[in-house]
Amino acid sequence: MAHIDYYFSTMSPFTYLTGMRMEAVAARHGATISYKPMDLTGGVLPRTGGVPPKERHPARLELRAQELRRLSAKHGLPMHLDPPFRAVNAAPSAYAFIAASHAGGGDLGKLVHAFTGALWRDRRDIAEDDVIADCLAEAGFDRSLAGMAMLSGAEEYVRNTEEAVAAGVFGAPFYIVDRSEKFWGQDRIEDLDLFLSGKL
Repeated sequence: MAHIDYYFSTMSPFTYLTGMRMEAVAARHGATISYKPMDLTGGVLPRTGGVPPKERHPARLELRAQELRRLSAKHGLPMHLDPPFRAVNAAPSAYAFIAASHAGGGDLGKLVHAFTGALWRDRRDIAEDDVIADCLAEAGFDRSLAGMAMLSGAEEYVRNTEEAVAAGVFGAPFYIVDRSEKFWGQDRIEDLDLFLSGKL
């Protein structure tokens, strides 16, 4: 049985545009998933040659905006290209995600989509406790995980980020099958499917 380490950021628009497609592929092949929220902009990008969007050349930003618009339409996932909380602190939602992963009782794939959707679809600040609580409830978890107890996830968030860099992760979403085969981006899920099928 294959295992997928799924590295993501709760504030990544491309993670949002993944929807639940990766989970569907994993279920089809009986693969297990470890969800690993990481600090993309402050921890992974600067250490792996990446540049945060605000520092990119206008030509790159123009293409990025066009791709987001096209992907939104392609996958039927509405999004605002310039949400008011785009530069939000992703750490609180990541801590809550980690707390939920330990508490159990809900669907972690849905929780990833709830956080990213709250930001990019609903224009909500995913650093706020009430928004975090709503996302937890949407995915079947206890709303109270949005409280101070979620700070226990801080150390794991740092570990995930260090692990991501060590594993060769440089963007989000990023999937690693059995600690060796790497797939970067929501547009590589078809390749992930083919690999798990033994066709690649």
